[in-house]
Amino acid sequence: MGERTRVELGRREDLGADCANCFGLCCVALAFAKSADFPFDKAAGEPCENLASDDACRIHPHLRDRGFKGCTVFDCFGAGQKVSRLTFSGRSWREDPQTRTAMFSTFPIVRRLHELLWYVDEAVMMVQKSRDATPWLVAFERIQQLSDRDADDLAGLDVDAEYDAVRDLLVEASGIARAGHEGRESKHGGPPLEPGSDLIGAQLAGMDLRGLSIRGSVAIGADFSDAKMQLCDVLGVDMRDADLGGADLRAAIYLTQMQVNSARGDSRTALPDGFDRPSHW
Repeated sequence: MGERTRVELGRREDLGADCANCFGLCCVALAFAKSADFPFDKAAGEPCENLASDDACRIHPHLRDRGFKGCTVFDCFGAGQKVSRLTFSGRSWREDPQTRTAMFSTFPIVRRLHELLWYVDEAVMMVQKSRDATPWLVAFERIQQLSDRDADDLAGLDVDAEYDAVRDLLVEASGIARAGHEGRESKHGGPPLEPGSDLIGAQLAGMDLRGLSIRGSVAIGADFSDAKMQLCDVLGVDMRDADLGGADLRAAIYLTQMQVNSARGDSRTALPDGFDRPSHW
């Protein structure tokens, strides 16, 4: 028997995956390649061999043991249930080829919009205590309305343009939250700790990174063990296999569950409220 899960992320239940109300879209619509994350190639639109007829995963408790590390990292930010239950009104991709094609092309679009909603929602939370949050609230409402559109409208949407449209608001909110805390470890003798840095394998253990912005950096395999990362902007940071053992990520800016899932941590790692501690830690 397969397993259906529910993951409630952060503050907003609607931006967390509810697999019980999804037609297994991430297991069908998306492609993956044989690698350290997956044991074989799968084309987009081809059901994973582990997907049961009730859209549950047959090996869910054993995904990492079976080589499906990538499945334990991925998060749809609630797009799966929205596309399944709202956009397509409960029609499954199994019912007819037309629904199948449209659903599989719609899911990645809504997923990206929901990820953007996650970031804008966090920006709202950061700014509303100190100033008028209207611009951020307006942006959130606009993106949410876009994500609620029908499949035909979504097909013509330029999602990259939507990210570009709110980039300045996200940067501004981060700056507001980090004001007065910047630059604690700006001179540490290693790679620069700034947006877009190459932090692959960087030795940052025990460092005070509070108030810094390393957004967009590549930190694969970096050592953040015991680092202080409160109010550190980590938007889009690639944390695959990074060591977060003992790190304090409470109030880390724009942190996502996907980043946490992709890293290595332990019982001492401090996570923001509402985040799940990965079972593989």
